[in-house]
Amino acid sequence: MMLYNERVQVILDQLQMKSTVKVNELSRLMDVSVDTIRRDLRSMERDGLIVCVRGGACLREPSMSVANFTGREIINSGLKREAAKKAIEYVSQGDLIALNSGTTNTVLAQELAASGVRCTVVTNNFAALEVLMGSQTIDVIAVGGDVDPQERSSCGSVCEAQFGRYRPDTAFLSINAVSLEDGFTDFRFREMGVIELLS
Repeated sequence: MMLYNERVQVILDQLQMKSTVKVNELSRLMDVSVDTIRRDLRSMERDGLIVCVRGGACLREPSMSVANFTGREIINSGLKREAAKKAIEYVSQGDLIALNSGTTNTVLAQELAASGVRCTVVTNNFAALEVLMGSQTIDVIAVGGDVDPQERSSCGSVCEAQFGRYRPDTAFLSINAVSLEDGFTDFRFREMGVIELLS
């Protein structure tokens, strides 16, 4: 039987191909009960990924807010894990690593903790801190500042000033997009100062 994250990805894939999905069709496609699909859709709606409609679901309107942190954790989780494993190759013993907020860097924190590498991580990412505090090989520096509960991170001028005290060997940025013309862009406006500082 498929796991919840796998079912979410199938549902999102289906919604990319057509504007709405029906509970009965998803049930047959994934060979799970209608009740399971209904629960999945309600959870996805709570996470800001979709909007439930009678008998199914549709994607959120583009003008609506971007999915929250918990919702984004689910999206492309396999690709995030793959990127995190590749990123680990750039970490050496004793390095000082900077991680900004974001779901991809939370996955990277999981991979760092599992790798056994001895390093120090400085971050404003509360979800990554939670993971890294359990590691016996990683020293963790938490960057303070204003708290953004939606993004599970700190931000603002205090955060940027504290990040500015460190000279990391490597900084891993969780960002929305990269453009040749505009450089790094992100929908998290409060995170842009940190991204600019670390890039």
